[in-house]
Amino acid sequence: MEDIALFPLNTVLFPGGLLPLRIFETRYVDMVGGCMRQGVTFGVVLIVDGNETSSAVDIAAVGTSARIVDFQTQADGLLGLLCRGERRFRIEERRQQGDGLNRATVHWLPETPLTPLDRQFAPLVEILRKVMTRMASIGRFIEPNYEDADWVSHRLAELLPLDPPWQQRLLEIDDPNERLGLLAPLIETGRP
Repeated sequence: MEDIALFPLNTVLFPGGLLPLRIFETRYVDMVGGCMRQGVTFGVVLIVDGNETSSAVDIAAVGTSARIVDFQTQADGLLGLLCRGERRFRIEERRQQGDGLNRATVHWLPETPLTPLDRQFAPLVEILRKVMTRMASIGRFIEPNYEDADWVSHRLAELLPLDPPWQQRLLEIDDPNERLGLLAPLIETGRP
């Protein structure tokens, strides 16, 4: 168990995925400063009910830790971040600081060992390779592993135009080949 700051969003972050953020609220500017000074991550969780600027929101029970990998001050004066997803967690207990920042005691979910892809999913890897070559500008922050079903399924889940509740469902699945089994028909039909 570990205590981490939470950043509720209307998006799902997958392990190994990238998340650009624009930070303007004081509570998150302070959170980012603390994470950078201490070299720690924060948790990204999907908002189930509420909005991103409210401190009182209902959130999903499973999220992903995010590490800041790049930052810059943007032309409008806001702080721009690029974060990479690391580990999935389940929230055990949640509370709110005086400044409105949500914090939680989390239980880290087991990391999936390298999992070979079922042969039936080989065509998905070729599709993913083509998409990833078009993302060269952020390629230095991505660590590809096309032989790992977990990595492939997470990249497809974040790149397909899926609604956040669908992405959340995929994030919560432990078996990457099961996740690929749900994604394959979506690529073929174009919708969930």
